Amino acid sequence: MEPSAQHVTLVLKAAAEGDQAATDELLPLVYEELRKLARQRLSGEPSGQTLQPTALVHEAYLRLLGEPEVTWSNRGHFFAAAAQAMRRIMIERARKHQAPQHGGGRQRLTLDDCLIAIDDQGEQLLDLERAMTQLEARDARKAQIVMLRFFAGLTIEQTAIALDLSPATVKNEWRFARAWLHSEMSEHVADV
Repeated sequence: MEPSAQHVTLVLKAAAEGDQAATDELLPLVYEELRKLARQRLSGEPSGQTLQPTALVHEAYLRLLGEPEVTWSNRGHFFAAAAQAMRRIMIERARKHQAPQHGGGRQRLTLDDCLIAIDDQGEQLLDLERAMTQLEARDARKAQIVMLRFFAGLTIEQTAIALDLSPATVKNEWRFARAWLHSEMSEHVADV
């Protein structure tokens, strides 16, 4: 049985206040949803990549709990923070793999059948990160909507609740943000 949003919010608040029992209860409450989120984020990664959903969940969870000054106002806020942590982990990983000492820019050959495997996903993720940074500077709320919809996998309705907006506003701003990001990413590819 899936825990209610209210129960998760109460546990989050208790954990933020230093209640060790609540902290111990938190991961089992949110684990499956975090794994679903991680699987969704990693589904676009090339086959054969080494980052698994479980590792992404654990790394993101450790980062979330490692920030003592952060308190989450509700379940939506927590999952937005988890999505942000996963985004950062994936961006760090993509940057690392693009670095020259890790073979960045080189074509990779498999020994089995000598097929060329070019890691375009890492470059696309870095392009998305550049565009997201520009969107955050231009319109923080639209960037937050993208974070919740794309990185956290929330629905229009869940995003509206998390941001205290109407679903129509979220839908319109999501549509604009997607088009703007696509345009920015396409422009960057054309410049290269």
